[in-house]
Amino acid sequence: MFKIGNSGTLVGLIILCVILLSLVNIMIKKKNKKQLDRIFIITFLLLIFWMFCIILQIIFVNIFNIDPMVFDEFAYISVCFLPVCVFFMSIIFVKTKISFKRIYLLLFVIPVLSLIVLWTNKYHHLFYIKYSTEFGDTIYGPYFHIHSYYTYFLFVASVIILMRYSIKNSGFFSKQAILILTGTLIPIITNILGTYTIIPMSIYVTPITLTVTVICISFAMLKFDLLKATPIALQRIVDKISDSYIILNENNVITDFNKTFITTFNIDKELHLRGKKVDDFFKIINLDLKKDGIIEKIEKTKNIYKTEVFELYLKYLNKFFNVEISAIADKNKYLGTVLLFKDITQHIHDLNNLKENQKILMERERLATLGQMIGGVAHNLKTPIMSISGATEGLEDLVNEYKQSIGDKDVTLEDHYDIASEMLNWIYKIRSYDNYMSDVITAVKGQAVNMNKNSNEKFTIEELLSRVDILMKHELKSALVKLNLDIKIDKKEIIKGNINSLVQVVNNLISNSIYAYGPADSISNNIELVESRIIDLIIYRNDDNIIIIVKDYGCGMSEEVKNKLFKQMITTKGHNGSGLGLFMSYSTIKGNFQGDMEFISKVR
Repeated sequence: MFKIGNSGTLVGLIILCVILLSLVNIMIKKKNKKQLDRIFIITFLLLIFWMFCIILQIIFVNIFNIDPMVFDEFAYISVCFLPVCVFFMSIIFVKTKISFKRIYLLLFVIPVLSLIVLWTNKYHHLFYIKYSTEFGDTIYGPYFHIHSYYTYFLFVASVIILMRYSIKNSGFFSKQAILILTGTLIPIITNILGTYTIIPMSIYVTPITLTVTVICISFAMLKFDLLKATPIALQRIVDKISDSYIILNENNVITDFNKTFITTFNIDKELHLRGKKVDDFFKIINLDLKKDGIIEKIEKTKNIYKTEVFELYLKYLNKFFNVEISAIADKNKYLGTVLLFKDITQHIHDLNNLKENQKILMERERLATLGQMIGGVAHNLKTPIMSISGATEGLEDLVNEYKQSIGDKDVTLEDHYDIASEMLNWIYKIRSYDNYMSDVITAVKGQAVNMNKNSNEKFTIEELLSRVDILMKHELKSALVKLNLDIKIDKKEIIKGNINSLVQVVNNLISNSIYAYGPADSISNNIELVESRIIDLIIYRNDDNIIIIVKDYGCGMSEEVKNKLFKQMITTKGHNGSGLGLFMSYSTIKGNFQGDMEFISKVR
């Protein structure tokens, strides 16, 4: 017959064995088990073996009156190694994955020594002086205390590691921290009550309380879900992150994700992502990982631990994403891969709108420049047109004079030659005026086309200067500014590129220099000030580079303007300027001529 107390304990142990076996079965069936899963399985198997030995002890001692010490010697295999497993379990949970080091072998010294001392106890009684299944009747040997202190040390160290990690991520009053603390206090309080015989109890209570402890810690560590190992607070934090992410293990199986990922990709909550191969999941959302090179990038990050960044467009969502793929590693040991999806759809739309607005601004700037230039050109064309008009009148007079001379005996052959010579002089003048107007029209037509066109044209320094002179003559004259040419290079020197683009750049620099002198109206009567309004156009060669300098002696630029120049559109002309001129000029020199622009300025 069983004692009532023992029979109740036996039922409790059997129930706990069934629970633990169920948990082990769940974990064994789990695919792609991690290191944490394996240490849990070992821990639970040690508990099951311990309780199985106690069950046999209760049954055989009561029925066959066998020495209970026999079963205790087997049970202590679990008792000695269980604290070491719990310690490893806490470290693995915090670090995700560890590699076994030789120093860890020291943790097994006391457990192995304890078993040897226990199994040879009848020869020295260092473990038990008197053994009993009741706490109050047991007399412990000196070595038993060493074993106990070491056991409690490992348990306390494990709990401290877990508590520190839990409090750091979840807070002291989180469910995770409370579970760990509760599970730890149960065996400690029970052992104190039993050891000091405050409440009579048998040694069979110890495996039961330890089992409850391990289950509490397990549930705390695995967040009430044996298939997931994510701290509670950490999950709350990442669920609030605006970017979507998924985490893959070494087999490219999804192990974690946040709520933003579910929301962003319109994923059905009934679709269980965890445990799915990443390529199987993305097939559901019509994304070919191989075609887009994502699988290749995932494998690449595993080897070099370098983040891969690229843009991805998902047609079914009509969204653009900036994707970052990074390997998760600890001390150069691969743990997993994180895929971060940043929704940049609005950014792309804003960028496109900005580009469109910039095109409009640039076109307005170009048209404004053309309008100003055409005004000057119209003035430049008046002189040759008037000259041509005068030349035609001179020719008309000569023609009438020639008609009247026909048949006149007083008109000699020499007179005929003089008339012909004067007519040719007028024709030569008309031709020169015609060539000048042709050059003006060519220059204007060139500036009217796309300034950003990068062609492989060739032109000379002389052609550049000719067009600048034609297009800037009126503006310089109106502003009472003199342009000095200091050409220290052969004017036949060839430059490759689009002449119209370079003309636009030089003209823009000259216009800015003219503006630096201020309006001409107020100083038109001051000869000294008028003579000081000079712009130097200097061109020379420096090794393989052609240097073009536009130098004025005006007011200069402030530090604020200098810090922003070439970096953004900035103007000092107020409503009369857009800041695009220098910005476009800098882009033209960098893009079309593979050159560079610099400036030196002092405020006067």
